[in-house]
Amino acid sequence: MKYRNKNFKNENQNKKAFTATVQGNERGFAFLIPDDKEKFKSDFFVPRSSINGAYDGDKVLATHVKGTKDEARIVKVLERGNSRITGTFERTGGCGRVYPDNAKFPDILIPLQSASAAKNGDKVLSEITSYPAKGLPRGRIVEILGESGDFDAEELSIIRAHGLYEEFPETVLNEAQKVSNQKIAADKRRDLRDKIIFTIDGADTRDIDDAVSLEIKDGKFILGVHIADVSRYVEYRSALDNEAYKRGTSVYFPDRVLPMLPKELSNGACSLNEGEDRYALSCIMTFDGNGKRLDFELCESILKSNRKTTYKDVNAVIAGDKELCEKYADIAETLKNMEELCLIMEHNRKARGEINLDVRETKIYVDENGEITIPDYERGISERIIEQFMISANEAVAEFLLKNKAPCLYRVHESPSPEKAGMFLSFVKDLGINAKYDAENVKPKDFQSILTRAEDKPFYSVVNKVMLRSMQKARYCEENLGHFGLASDCYCHFTSPIRRYPDLFVHRVLKCVLHGESFHKYTESVQSAGTDCSERERIADEAERAVDELYKLVYMSDRIGEVYEATVSGVTNFGIFCELGNTIEGLIPLEILPDDKYEFIAEKFLLKGFKNSYRLGDKLKIRVENCDFGRMRVMFSLY
Repeated sequence: MKYRNKNFKNENQNKKAFTATVQGNERGFAFLIPDDKEKFKSDFFVPRSSINGAYDGDKVLATHVKGTKDEARIVKVLERGNSRITGTFERTGGCGRVYPDNAKFPDILIPLQSASAAKNGDKVLSEITSYPAKGLPRGRIVEILGESGDFDAEELSIIRAHGLYEEFPETVLNEAQKVSNQKIAADKRRDLRDKIIFTIDGADTRDIDDAVSLEIKDGKFILGVHIADVSRYVEYRSALDNEAYKRGTSVYFPDRVLPMLPKELSNGACSLNEGEDRYALSCIMTFDGNGKRLDFELCESILKSNRKTTYKDVNAVIAGDKELCEKYADIAETLKNMEELCLIMEHNRKARGEINLDVRETKIYVDENGEITIPDYERGISERIIEQFMISANEAVAEFLLKNKAPCLYRVHESPSPEKAGMFLSFVKDLGINAKYDAENVKPKDFQSILTRAEDKPFYSVVNKVMLRSMQKARYCEENLGHFGLASDCYCHFTSPIRRYPDLFVHRVLKCVLHGESFHKYTESVQSAGTDCSERERIADEAERAVDELYKLVYMSDRIGEVYEATVSGVTNFGIFCELGNTIEGLIPLEILPDDKYEFIAEKFLLKGFKNSYRLGDKLKIRVENCDFGRMRVMFSLY
């Protein structure tokens, strides 16, 4: 439910006012993030007295307070940002109250007749029914999630707080069942069932979007990237399609997946399962011995995957593991050829300026007994092979749609803002890196050269972190704005239509072009699809991070008192964050650092004292002190 002010248009005609999103604070004040990033380069501070009934996440109309640099006053709430809030329920007197998990949001009053069967201490999902002019919001309980403090209830609370659900509507499930029962027929498709085609994925993967093939002819690499043809089953604007658009993406947690499509399709009819005939869209590319793409062909195909391999096994085969080489004797040579092509591609992408950030991803595993394992980060040649092959296919498809003037959801990654590029340049110079570039017109090669110079230095990981923070976030857009990080002039997402809606959109348009059909209906919707899919991706990323943090806290709660080597990963005015080898972060509060007078220098990522100083990248030995589940934070101390 959205609460929108009908006078928004008239109010917005006030040229001195601006629209913004409220970022609340548990102490009562707030910050405003203006919508117009060109006009307003920084956020505004709003004291408690100028909040005017606004809460965290609300869209508001505000004015700049004269005589101040960055203070604003909220004039009116235009649209409420939250309609459903998770929290802990308590009965107080003749009324119920929900204490939100989001500390930036106020308590919600629940009339007892609207409390369902909620008991004291229950974790609940509440729906706000009204925002009185004075006093707290009113609401009702729509779902009881479990007992507060119970792990499953806490995880589910995070999932619900992001508006995510496991269940599909019955109409969607019925449609999925119906279309998944269709028999596979070659029709007029390219029949690739006699080719050596296989999949490479994580050991626990169920939804297999992509398969690969490689042949060498006359000294040329013939690379096939074969992607599940989801559009063959999900008709545009059907119940299945509307639900997939609403979800935007599959969301992955350590113990579950919230799929974009029902399992009848995601794990069944669409998934490129070993030994089963499947519909696909194939991108078949020819590269010369130097890795230069000579041409490519896009076609509808039918295939049968020969093998379901894992990253771990492929890494071992390429490394020469005798037992696994025998197990995969039919594809062992192909895998070695894939390694060769991958290394050539990596060399070429580096030459054109690709920024190969060493960004560590957390891997969390949960066994059948609920035991949590978080190993140190590793990335082998098999992961790199798939990455390079998928990038190549994505570029080819984007170029094809651009050439044919067809609508496309490009995956764009714009250049850093001059302000952030300038700050980053200043930072690396302070580290002693001799760097020079125009902050107004920074190029991928400029950033890449910095990484190259820092590669063998102890602060390499910190340069990676600060560089990442200085760059913009990738998004979906109807315009081809290029991809800064990949140093690619034209890029889209084509390779994961089971789990990403933008890929499904691209597939549909691609098939229109291949069939010579009109793609007008997609032209009309491409702009809104880019905005909506980018927003759903953001929400999914936030939910995944939040649940990962919960698992990390539980994992570390069994390791209180243990000592680890760590790297300073964040510096603030209230302490320093340190990261372990398995990517888990913890905070050492300022008050327990060695006695000193500290100055926080934000632009240098430095906490400077007279005797002791801490900056990003410093190596420290830490002790695990405790796990603060209230703030979702692991607490460390220096050892």
